[in-house]
Amino acid sequence: MQKNGWLSLGCVWVLSVQMAQAAITLDRTRAIYDGSARSISLNITNENKQQPYLAQAWLEGTTNKKTHVLMVVPPVQRLEAGGNSMVRITATPDTARLPQDRESLFYFNLREIPPRSSEPNVMQIALQTKIKLFYRPAAIAPEQNAVWQEQLRLTRTTAGYRIENPTPYFITVIDLTEKGLPAIDIQPVMIAPKSSENVRSAVLRTPVLTYINDYGGRPQLTFCCQGDSCQVSES
Repeated sequence: MQKNGWLSLGCVWVLSVQMAQAAITLDRTRAIYDGSARSISLNITNENKQQPYLAQAWLEGTTNKKTHVLMVVPPVQRLEAGGNSMVRITATPDTARLPQDRESLFYFNLREIPPRSSEPNVMQIALQTKIKLFYRPAAIAPEQNAVWQEQLRLTRTTAGYRIENPTPYFITVIDLTEKGLPAIDIQPVMIAPKSSENVRSAVLRTPVLTYINDYGGRPQLTFCCQGDSCQVSES
């Protein structure tokens, strides 16, 4: 989840954006749109107990441009101080044109718009939240409690490992380390369906991979290697 800062003109002091707390918050760090559903709802809250805020929501494609393949309703709404609401994401006829044998990736954006200050020379900070939204066609709906990440394969390379994803789902890997050792600070990588990505790493006798699941959890997978090829250990 990413947060971007916006500063109004006419400010007379400096305030660190990283220290600011978002007024409008979202109830999740990623969203899954089930292709068999007409719509999904995301819950939002105004954490400010004194002032109302506007919440603006929209979807982007992978090119960072707004998309209307899925419709966001309402695009702008008012949340009273301490209030709750929801944003609904609905399928459009264009949704049928998305690939039906794999997931499609979008980005859901939620921007807070603070009330205009009546005081002169006041800095206002508005934060924007961006999360991944995966459209998952009904044709590839997984069985309940399925762990498709167990199909990942590792192949040793000269600089580390190639992670192969044979599944129709996006998989985000955030760590690759040796069993029994602390986490290694690797660059997180999102592997598209039926593709692969390379990560830099030392040689690992028993690799342990950490990924992010549908709920934002961080399960681990332990691999068993034969030569340069590694698969998830059955144990």
